[in-house]
Amino acid sequence: MDPRHPSSPQPVELVRDHTVYACVMGSRAFGLATEGSDTDRRGVYLAPTPLYWRFEKPPTHVDGPAPEQFSWELERFCELALRANPNVLECLHSPLVEHVTPTGRELLDLRGAFLSRRAHDTFARYAAGQRRKLEADVRTHGAPRWKHAMHLLRLLMSCRDLLRTGELTIDVGERREALLAVKRGEVPWPEIDRRMNGLVAEADEAARHTPLPPEPDRARVEDFLVRTRRASALAAVG
Repeated sequence: MDPRHPSSPQPVELVRDHTVYACVMGSRAFGLATEGSDTDRRGVYLAPTPLYWRFEKPPTHVDGPAPEQFSWELERFCELALRANPNVLECLHSPLVEHVTPTGRELLDLRGAFLSRRAHDTFARYAAGQRRKLEADVRTHGAPRWKHAMHLLRLLMSCRDLLRTGELTIDVGERREALLAVKRGEVPWPEIDRRMNGLVAEADEAARHTPLPPEPDRARVEDFLVRTRRASALAAVG
């Protein structure tokens, strides 16, 4: 405990005591896990409202306490999801939910409110950055990091399908073996490069006819956040 603020929880306590939603992400959520795959855990915690009445605000995110664990404070999580951050949107759609409270259930019920055509731009920019890293590896070492190439192909597929259907699907399903062949280095880089180009073109075409709305439903998300903060404040003084 902080001696200056005895009632102020430490970051690890925020995750332990105030998590509203927790899930498994990474290869296990994508259906790409193999023997020895890590278990990546992601979560959302609701910092008690009275903590915001102080000069020192609660953290917007917390690493740990377990290995491969990362959590966002609810407001920060919502901000990133409204911007169509790929990692945050995929966290909301994980098929491997480990913990959910009534507040977390409300957050999951808002999944559709976060989705918009912004995803085309944010997924594409993120993918372009990852692709430049792979290309640098090819120039320097003669080959990409195969695991990263696999995950980039998966992300591009996810983006294309989201734009086509208006729904974000995490598990790769029947594409598992083809993607794992990339991870094992069985697919040459020129073929991977060709597939990436094709997926980018397909996503661009899908964006022209996507059922996604132009913008997320920010008002609906904000209403949820305000109600949640108010309930937390009332619980503290009650």
